[in-house]
Amino acid sequence: MYQFKPMPSPAAPLIAALRGLAFGVVALILMPQGADAQEQCRDDRVEIRSENGVSRFRVELAQTPQERATGLMHRDSMATGAGMFFIFQAPHSASFWMHDTLIPLDILFIDPTGRVNVIQTGQPLDDTSLPGGPNVQYVLEINGGLSDRMGIAPGDVLRHPALDPTLAAWPCAEAPADADDAAPAKE
Repeated sequence: MYQFKPMPSPAAPLIAALRGLAFGVVALILMPQGADAQEQCRDDRVEIRSENGVSRFRVELAQTPQERATGLMHRDSMATGAGMFFIFQAPHSASFWMHDTLIPLDILFIDPTGRVNVIQTGQPLDDTSLPGGPNVQYVLEINGGLSDRMGIAPGDVLRHPALDPTLAAWPCAEAPADADDAAPAKE
């Protein structure tokens, strides 16, 4: 018995590929847009948006009075893309010092909106008070000189889940301008 079998079209693989591509595009369109932004904004990461783009730091949190009092004391090094993020309950006048701190630090004083107001550079073991001014609710400590090298300046904005989203100049619900998640920090 003879059965007729049509010959496959040479365009069949192309048609299958186009169907797969169309399915992928539809899936991306239907994906919730907030998922990526929520993944970008994490407790262990601070992002700063400046004229030079977005800089990312992996941070330890200092939230309790004891954690804030100890800070980065007695440490002899810190990774380039690392830092410590101090979270205060309310805005206040703040100043830091480098007592028992063994590495130079840039200290970024940040208001409740996430805007960097003052950047001070602290030298190891220096007990001189480094004022951050009034209205400070957050402080980020990173390696000394890194702010200049990365182009971070007063007026730049920071984002972190600790910031009140109703006040934040750059809330966590908004995805970063260059969402390159591979680099912990821009150098």
